[in-house]
Amino acid sequence: MARRKKVYEGKAKILYEGPEPGTLVQYFKDDATAFNAQKKDVIEGKGVLNNRLSEFFMTGLAQIGVPTHFLKRLNMREQLIRSVEIIPLEIIVRNIAAGTLSTRLGLEEGTALPRPIVEFCLKDDSLGDPLVAEEHIIAFGWASQQDLDDMVALALRVNDFMSGCMMAVGIKLVDFKIEVGRVWEGDYQRLILADEISPDSCRLWDVETGQKLDKDVFRRDLGNLADAYTEVARRLGVLPSNVTHATKPTLIN
Repeated sequence: MARRKKVYEGKAKILYEGPEPGTLVQYFKDDATAFNAQKKDVIEGKGVLNNRLSEFFMTGLAQIGVPTHFLKRLNMREQLIRSVEIIPLEIIVRNIAAGTLSTRLGLEEGTALPRPIVEFCLKDDSLGDPLVAEEHIIAFGWASQQDLDDMVALALRVNDFMSGCMMAVGIKLVDFKIEVGRVWEGDYQRLILADEISPDSCRLWDVETGQKLDKDVFRRDLGNLADAYTEVARRLGVLPSNVTHATKPTLIN
């Protein structure tokens, strides 16, 4: 088989040239990182779970009219996606105080917010992905005011969908981050959801017990990360209900 050309490698994924112009192959790694990659490990099966969960969410979002870069899952670790021009921002939606929001504002973790809060961070690991205001974004040309309005609207639609999905299986969607990319159709620009949606990019708490089912398990040494992700997949119907991570289950097509 011909060697594929690597386009980009991040902490959790690798992008390769796709089979057709305007496409990429997104490969999900088993690497886990926290605290801007100061803490690292390899969690067997994590990439497989994130690939399948991201497919599940992207497919569901597309069905309600949210445009995404996802085209199809290729195998256990790879999916075919549209090539996009990534806007260099992380869009964070917060429903409950946790993480850096609690630290910055002195809010007790678990405090319900009066409404979803949308924040922007500059995608730059060397700077620690700093929080930025809309004025910074417009002044430095990272996005226009119309882009910002569109990104907020898209992020809130994702929040509505994800919150409903999770609450239906007994999980609170505490917060999540997404990335958005530009695609061009002639002279017309459109913004679409890119990157991934998985427990790597969300905070998920069990409604009854408060148990964490996301990357905080790894950040805070709360147990086996793959078991937590497997539980999310099982509840959503991505895995059979009688498996655990240790059984190395076969994912449902």
